[in-house]
Amino acid sequence: MSRRLEGKRLLIATHNAGKLKEIGALLAPYGIECLSAGALGLAEPEETGTTFVENAILKARAAAKAAQMPALADDSGLSVAALGGRPGVYTADWAERQWFEGPSGRDWYMAMGKVEGLLCELGPAADRSCWFSCVLALAWPDGDSAVYEGRVEGTYSWPPRGTMGFGYDPVFVPQGKDITFAELAPEEKHRISHRADAFAKLVADQFGA
Repeated sequence: MSRRLEGKRLLIATHNAGKLKEIGALLAPYGIECLSAGALGLAEPEETGTTFVENAILKARAAAKAAQMPALADDSGLSVAALGGRPGVYTADWAERQWFEGPSGRDWYMAMGKVEGLLCELGPAADRSCWFSCVLALAWPDGDSAVYEGRVEGTYSWPPRGTMGFGYDPVFVPQGKDITFAELAPEEKHRISHRADAFAKLVADQFGA
């Protein structure tokens, strides 16, 4: 058992509204009030880690120290078998616009297209199996931390389908389903996602008997 959370307020180290909403929904049953790093105006630290674990801990510790309260960071991404596990830890980078491409921000449709383009180059026999990974890092202002890892298997589908979810959700068909994450009702996605898997471990550790 890791160090337990005290109090009912938790800083979520993200500027992503979709991610904040999903994490907030998962923690709501435990009476946790979620605040975002974006709402507090905290800077996003440079993600210099080469693994999901390293980046999650880096973000959680930076937020906890800046706000002087416990912070939870999520580092997650999509890995495609035929691409040697890419984009993996660089999942969000593949959606980053360059300065000459217009307004800053993330273009997820462009990122999904990059993956599809690489798969097409490999031909129709390319292995489209893929998985989402999620690492949750919980950190305290004194630097103490705990890590929880989750994963969900699936298939890379094209073209994108669905309007719910975010990121690569429109091209990810979870194992045992015939629709994408972006077509699933949010409550169903919350039950089977990589983030749900990681949260189940966090909940058992932090709120279990």
